[in-house]
Amino acid sequence: MHARNIRHGVIGAAGAVLLALGVAGPPTQAMPREQASASAPEGDIEQGKELFMTIGCYACHGIEGQGGFGGPKLGPDPMAFPAFVRYVRAPGGTMPPYTEKLLPDEQDLADIHAYLRARSGPAPLSVLPPP
Repeated sequence: MHARNIRHGVIGAAGAVLLALGVAGPPTQAMPREQASASAPEGDIEQGKELFMTIGCYACHGIEGQGGFGGPKLGPDPMAFPAFVRYVRAPGGTMPPYTEKLLPDEQDLADIHAYLRARSGPAPLSVLPPP
């Protein structure tokens, strides 16, 4: 198994434990997509999705980054990339820190950020059937 996959499997297990405990981090502030993407390096959406799933982000933040049982909404308008990196590295609340030792490549964070930016927003109310 590739070293990167092993490292991410360990992190994913930590995310699953946090989900089981029902721990949540503080809510994040969304920023307009243009501002978030302007400060972010180019990221690979598909690689970001793989990392988001493999390291366990989905366990607290939902598969689409929509927020969930243990964590706040992250997408489709994530915080600006520099703030995102700072928070992932040294989060407040109960989210575990994803330090350089666990997630050493900043490109991984850029990929995850790109995945979050690419998420679609909620469907408009007009698609709901009439009462």
